[in-house]
Amino acid sequence: MADKAASKKMTQTQLVAKLADACGVSKKVSKALLETYAATAVAETKKNGQFTLPGIGKLVRSERKARMGRNPSTGEPIKIPAKKVVKFRVAKVVKEAIVPPPKKK
Repeated sequence: MADKAASKKMTQTQLVAKLADACGVSKKVSKALLETYAATAVAETKKNGQFTLPGIGKLVRSERKARMGRNPSTGEPIKIPAKKVVKFRVAKVVKEAIVPPPKKK
């Protein structure tokens, strides 16, 4: 049976504490760094359409075209308007570290 503590997700407070310990800075500095990093990622993605998180992946803004869809309850055709969406593309190194590719025979 798996340990419950090991299966819980890391909180922001835990991440801030881990960064502070690893970098030898205070939690206040660590939290400020994390908040600035997130704000920079949002601003750059909004401005340039993409932002690379080194060693992790890339935030990419893309546009979806308008299309026809169906109302699932009535079956009536509806027009779905075009919109902008944000996607996250995981780096190949990270993907292979988390989910190793199957070995070829």
